[in-house]
Amino acid sequence: MATHPESFHSTPGARFNRIDKRVRSREKTHKNRYYVNNFARAYRSWLVPYIKSRLQSESFRPVLSFLYTDLRCNVDCHYCYIQDKTILGMDMQVAKDAVDWLHSVGCRVLAYMGGEPLVRKSFIIELTRYAAEKGFFVYLPTNGILMDKEFIDEIGRAGVSTINLAVDAVEQHEGLPKYFNRIKSQFEYLVQQEHQYGYITFLNINITDNNIDEVRELTEIAHEYGIATDYHINEPPLIKYDSYEHEEDGGWISEKRFQQVDEIVDWLMDKNRDGYPMVNSLEHLRAMKSFIRHEQHPWPCRAGELSMIIRLDGSFAPCFELYNENEDWGNIYDGPKFDRIKLAARKRICSPHCLSTCNFQVTHYTSSGLHWLQWIAKHAYANMFGVS
Repeated sequence: MATHPESFHSTPGARFNRIDKRVRSREKTHKNRYYVNNFARAYRSWLVPYIKSRLQSESFRPVLSFLYTDLRCNVDCHYCYIQDKTILGMDMQVAKDAVDWLHSVGCRVLAYMGGEPLVRKSFIIELTRYAAEKGFFVYLPTNGILMDKEFIDEIGRAGVSTINLAVDAVEQHEGLPKYFNRIKSQFEYLVQQEHQYGYITFLNINITDNNIDEVRELTEIAHEYGIATDYHINEPPLIKYDSYEHEEDGGWISEKRFQQVDEIVDWLMDKNRDGYPMVNSLEHLRAMKSFIRHEQHPWPCRAGELSMIIRLDGSFAPCFELYNENEDWGNIYDGPKFDRIKLAARKRICSPHCLSTCNFQVTHYTSSGLHWLQWIAKHAYANMFGVS
């Protein structure tokens, strides 16, 4: 795992070429057991609950749940509107009650959200252990800045399934404090320990007005380290957040960048077809072009049906974008109140203005049995034969 100590310097096009040859030619050394175990875990936590949800379609049985543990964060990304340093994080009892409720309705995928989950590392380790022991596929998104070797080993032993590193650039940009060179040493140790603990690592990249030129580089870095990628297209909030201070400088895609975005999307689609492991479907990447031009049509979002979020106090919302909405969607103690007719009407209004990567993938991969099996294969075998 050793690499040349020199960080990426000079022009964007030259930085990646400075990666040590030992890294460029590096291949993962995972044994088949690693892939078999990940396939079995994905089968139990994704496929079986989905099948049961279809067999009991009149009941609310989410397949994918997002648990907000904190709204606080250690950085200030200008495009992020869900953060508030004044609000205390989720209580551990509420968190465990949420896991118990999800377990009772058949959900087996638990994804943390924030803020930055690692502002309370011991909380995340304890909750991960609790959920993993109940058979959950635990998904940890983080900017990686607060990670260290001790935490990586502890969260690995606790049973985390996937670690999603949010990295938007190679070097720092205004409003984009999550950059690769800031967390390079943590990243390399994280990838190194995959084989010991069995988790999957991937990079999460938000395409903004300010980092388009570096999306290619980050994609190639991930590929050379043998990990997958996940892409978002930067989008402004759908509703008002009083604590949000960057409405005017959030890095929203401007018209002068449309051609650049088109070119990077076409490049990503080519890499997807070439076998670069990506969370995104080709349909999602393609939709980015119409989305930035405000030409997107309503799409059949499954938020509040197959996916949901749990707020800090244990109350529900359909999705991230509606976290701050006042509608009573239920809670972990009284049960869900997701009215399908109301949700459908709400989505006809909001879906043309939203391209949620998570919910778009849920929609895509549940549109057919073949697509759902492809999703399972992605989680298990992406590094074996490049499923994308």
